[in-house]
Amino acid sequence: MAEADYVIVGAGSAGCAAAYRLAEAGRSVIVVEHGGTDAGPLIQMPGALSFPMNMARYDWGYETEPEPHLGGRRLVAPRGKVLGGSSSINGMVYVRGHAMDYDHWRDAGAEGWGFADVAPYFRRMEDWDPAGHGGDPAWRGAGGPLHVTRGLRDNPLHAAFVAAGAQAGYGVTDDYNGARQEGFGPFEMTVKGGVRWSAAHAYLRPAQATGRCTVVRGHADRLEMDGTRATGVVLRGGRVVRARAELLVAASAFNSPKLLMLSGIGPGAHLAGHGIEVVADRPGVGANLQDHLEIYVQYASKQPVTLYRYWSLAGKAWVGLQWLLARRGPGASNQFESCAFLRTRAGVPYPDMQVHFLPIAVRYDGQAAAEGHGFQAHVGPMRSPSRGAVTLRSADPADAPRIFFDYMSHAEDWADFRRCIRLIREVFAQAPMAPFADREIGATAGAGTDEQLDAAIRDHAESAYHPCGTCRMGRADDPMSVVDPEGRVIGVERLRVIDSSVFPRITNGNLNAPSIMTGEKMADHVLGRRLPASNLEPWVHPDWRTAQR
Repeated sequence: MAEADYVIVGAGSAGCAAAYRLAEAGRSVIVVEHGGTDAGPLIQMPGALSFPMNMARYDWGYETEPEPHLGGRRLVAPRGKVLGGSSSINGMVYVRGHAMDYDHWRDAGAEGWGFADVAPYFRRMEDWDPAGHGGDPAWRGAGGPLHVTRGLRDNPLHAAFVAAGAQAGYGVTDDYNGARQEGFGPFEMTVKGGVRWSAAHAYLRPAQATGRCTVVRGHADRLEMDGTRATGVVLRGGRVVRARAELLVAASAFNSPKLLMLSGIGPGAHLAGHGIEVVADRPGVGANLQDHLEIYVQYASKQPVTLYRYWSLAGKAWVGLQWLLARRGPGASNQFESCAFLRTRAGVPYPDMQVHFLPIAVRYDGQAAAEGHGFQAHVGPMRSPSRGAVTLRSADPADAPRIFFDYMSHAEDWADFRRCIRLIREVFAQAPMAPFADREIGATAGAGTDEQLDAAIRDHAESAYHPCGTCRMGRADDPMSVVDPEGRVIGVERLRVIDSSVFPRITNGNLNAPSIMTGEKMADHVLGRRLPASNLEPWVHPDWRTAQR
C-alpha cells in the first residue's frame, strides 16, 4: 500500500502545479495518474498539436450526449489521459482571463479569489521575458516554472490582421495578459525552446526531482471513505493509495465530479438511483458545466503565403525534420500567434468575444484543410448563460460519465454568436486585409441572414475544449457549492477539489493558465499560506457603457 502526506488524483495542469508546491514545501506527495508517458514528438512538437488530442493513447475519448440545440450532434470532448493531462494535448494557448472574471468569482461567494488575490499567483508561476516580448514587468512574472513566449509572427497575415482590427476602430494591445486585454495583438503560448512546455515539464518533473513526489499509475475507481472522512483512493484492481493528511482531486471537469459521485458525494437521489450509498448530499456536484463554443470563419487567400504550403506529405516531412534537428521552423510554434479580445456591443464592460487567428484554413483536429491557400478566425462568445451537467452513466467506474452541456439553450447565445461572425467579417473587409482576403469559404460562406447564420452555427459550431465548473466553489452555506474557497469539499473531511471544476464561472479565453493558477493557489491553501494581494488595476474602456469599440 502506497502512502504519503498528500495524494493528488490527476497529473494534469492543476495537479502537477499543486504537487510541485507541496513537495517544494517539504511534504510527501503521491500523484495518481491513469495515463502514460508524454514522451515523443507528437506531444512535444507544438506544430503537431492536432495529433495527441485525437489519439486514444493520450485522450479519454469522451463525447457529449446529443445536443438538442446543435441538431442532435455529439461533440467530441477531449481530456488528457497522459502525464501533464490536457496541458500535454491542448493548443498551448496562454490566457490568464480578465481581471473582472475573478472579481465575479469573489462576488459569487469565492472569497479570496478576486483578481487582487489571484494576480500574484499568475506572476509566481510565469517565466516571462518582458525585454524580449514586451509587456509591463509589474504585471508579468519571471523565473517561474511555466515558460510563456510568443511566436515569430513572421507571416504577413499576422500584421495585416492586427492592422485591420485597428482600422476597424478597435484598440491594439501589447499584452492581453497585462493591464489591457481588450484589442488586437500577439498571442502567447506555453512553449520553451520550440518544445511544448506542459505542466509535466514545468511542475511534475521538478516535483519528482525533490525526491518527495512519486507518480503511481492506476485508474482511480473511487475514494476510500471512513464515514465522512476521506482516507485514500481505491485504484482499479483494489489497490489503495492513502493520504496521511489530505486527498486532493484534480481529475478534470469531467472526472472530478464523476469520482466524487462514485464515492457517495453528490446529488443524493441521483446516487441512490445508481445504488451508491450517499456520504454527502451535494446537489452541485456535476452541475454548472460550462464551455466555450466557437466557429471557424474562413477565407481563401489571394497570395500563397499561408501554412498550406506545408500541407503536402513532403511539406510536413520538412517541418518535422526542422523541428527534430533544431527545434525550429513552423513545428516550433502552435501557429496561434495573433488574436483579439473584443466587446460585441456597448454596455458590456469587458471583452465577451475571443478571436484565434490562424494563417491556414483547417479544422482544429487537423483532419481537413481547405483546397488551397486560406486563413481563418476561430470566433465565439466568452460568457454563455447555458449550463449543463456531468452525471453518472452507471455505478461502474469503467463507464464514461454522461456529459451534457446543453449548448446554445438561450436566445442570448444565438444573438451573441451572430454578432461574433459579423464583427470578424467586418475586420476581414478592412483595407489591410485586401491584398490577402479573397472570398469567404467554409461553414459560414453565404450565410447572411440570422436564419442562415443560425443554421451554420447549429451544424458547425465546435467546442473550444474549455470545460469547467462542475464542482463549483462558493460559500459553505450555498447548497449548490461543492467546495468552499479553500477547496475543501463541503460536508467531507480531508478532501479538496483543486482543478477547473471549481470555477464558479468560465473565464475569458483558454483555460490552461487559470487551471494551473488554481492548482498553485490551492496548494497554498493546503499549506496555510497566502501571497500578498496585488494592487494592479486593469484597463477598462472608458466609454464601455455607450461604445462597442
